[in-house]
Order: sequence, then C-alpha cells, then structure tokens
Amino acid sequence: MLSKLKRYDFKRYNITLLIIVIILGLIGAFLIKQVQAEGENLFLKHLVGIAGGIMIVLVLSLIDYHFICNFYIILYIIGIVLLVMVKLFGRTINHAQRWVMIGPIQFQPSELSKIILILFLATVFSIFRSKINNFLLIGLSFISVAIPIYFIQDQPNLSTCMIILFIFCMMIFAAGLSWKIILPVLIIGIPAFLGLFWYIQQDYQVLLNDYQQGRVLSILNPEEYPETMYQQDNSELSIGSGQLYGKIFDGTDKRNYDSIPISESDFIFSVAGEEFGFIGCCFILALYGIIIYICLATARKAPDYMGMLISVGIASMFMFQVFVNIGVATKFLPNTGVPLPFLSSGLSSLISGMLAVGLILNIRLQPKRGRS
Repeated sequence: MLSKLKRYDFKRYNITLLIIVIILGLIGAFLIKQVQAEGENLFLKHLVGIAGGIMIVLVLSLIDYHFICNFYIILYIIGIVLLVMVKLFGRTINHAQRWVMIGPIQFQPSELSKIILILFLATVFSIFRSKINNFLLIGLSFISVAIPIYFIQDQPNLSTCMIILFIFCMMIFAAGLSWKIILPVLIIGIPAFLGLFWYIQQDYQVLLNDYQQGRVLSILNPEEYPETMYQQDNSELSIGSGQLYGKIFDGTDKRNYDSIPISESDFIFSVAGEEFGFIGCCFILALYGIIIYICLATARKAPDYMGMLISVGIASMFMFQVFVNIGVATKFLPNTGVPLPFLSSGLSSLISGMLAVGLILNIRLQPKRGRS
C-alpha cells in the first residue's frame, strides 16, 4: 500500500473538486434547513453526511481503482443481492419500495448500483477491449445492465433506470463502439423511441404504472392534470419569485416553496431559486459545470483505458442527474424523482456522489500506464 502511495503524484490531487463538493454540500445544508419541518433532523443528517462523505472521498482517493475493479464480479453480485433484498424486505415510502434497513441505517441500494455498474462496465470493456464491437459482448453487457434495471424499475424507480441506461450508452460509446453499429441503432432506435413514447400515452399500455403514465401525460397536457402538476407548478412559481437576487436577505419568512412536497430532495432547486435568485442558481450551475468538466478532463488525461471509462461514466451520471432534476423543477421534463447531487437531502445519494468523487481523485493521482 505504501509503495502505491509513493507512486502517486500528489501535485495532481484536485483540491478544487473537493472544495466545490464541500461548497455544494454546505449550500444544500442551508437549503434543507430552510424547509425541514419542526422536529426533523434533516439538516444535521446532511452535515453528518458531508463530514462522513469527505472522509470517504479522502480514503477512496488513495485506494488504487485497479485494485477495486479486481472485485468487479463480487461488487456486481453484491449490488444484485441488495436489490433483491429491496424487493423482498424493502421499506415503502411515498408508494415506492426503494429502501432497506442495514442496522439503524436506511439505505437506497439503487444509488450504489450506479457506481457498481460504472466499475463493472469499465472493467468488462477493458478486459474485452479488442472485442468491443462484437455483438455477443454488446448483448451480454446490455443484459448485465438490464438485470439491475429490472429490479430497480420494479421498486418503481424509472428515473434511476434512465440514469443507468444513459451511463451505459455513454460508456460503450467511449469504449470505442463502431459507427457502423451506432448509426443503424440510431436509425432504428429514434423511430422506435418515438413509437414507444406514443404507446405509453395510450390507455392500454402496460409498461408504466398509472402514476408514471400520469406524469408523462401531465407534462403534455398540464391543464388536465392539476393534481399531478401541483409540485411542478409551485416549483416554477417559487423559482420565478426569487427574481434576480433571491429572498435570502428580504427579512420575511413567507416562501412559496413551503407548499412544495419533498422540497428538501427532488425539488431542492426550487428552494435555491427562491432563496438565491437567478444569480445564485447560475452560480450553482457553474459549480456543477466545473465538476463535470473535471470528470471529462480526467477521462482525457486518465492513465489508462479503464480510468478513462470510469471518468466518462461518472461524468455521465452527474450530467444526467443535474439535467433531469433541474428540468423537472423548471417544468421542462415530467416529474420524476432524481436527487440533485450534494444538494438534495438523502444520505444514499450523497454517499454515492462522494464515492464518485473519490474515484475521480484517485484516477488523477495514478501514474501513466498507456492507453493504446
């Protein structure tokens, strides 16, 4: 272990990334404190999560990601076992069975599944790099992703399924998938997606639950689904009321986000919009932009093919979550429960994000190994 540390170039330790994560975490703690109900301890839990998460980042950043990826099959099996536990013994909150109790800790395995699948796919694509355009490898890798997606969708948790699919597409593209395969898939896939989008709007569709279908239909015909659009309507109102500078110093206690259910998690951006205004929201978006840029820069400068793929997967995860969460809060996308990294309340999401940051920092520390 000490010999590994001696090989690290600590001049490349990205303190900027760590500082940005801490800033976002503290902003999230402030916003959560604004919305938590009397008797709740969400603010304290978030602070504890940040402190614990930073410890995880520091430790993980010193553990060689190649060593971790040696256990890719074991990690994959652990991920599936946890998802099966959710199906059999999971705790239901707000009509979704997504949590398991590990001792006194309530944990959401689907959040960990994203990190496990990034490591799993990066390892598989690295081992079979020369066969990346082999249809058998493509099919088996898709099946390996489809199995956890099946269990996650059954919770139901469509949003996380979409994140995992996006990560898979970005990673297999970065792995070197040939355009001879990509173009036919796009030619067939785009019309198929449009047909699927039409199908899920029909009364006889069987792919989505009633409430999931209602969310899709509500964004297309909002006036016909006032109850479904309640959160998003109030979120839009809350963000707009923040105007340019926000209400953080206006001296009043009345806030529009007080009428938004789950504002501490899925709709935390509406709280940021009202408190910090347009300028504050731009600042938050800039911080996310820097995080994603650092992940992509890490992919470009990664010491090897595996490090590049892990960085692309993590960048894709952050990119999709930020886009979907803010898209929902601004009524641009159908309502779906995607937490905003480091801002939203929820230790599972927070720790998942911290694990991703720790991996990025470790990749940047590694000596060059060659990617050809």
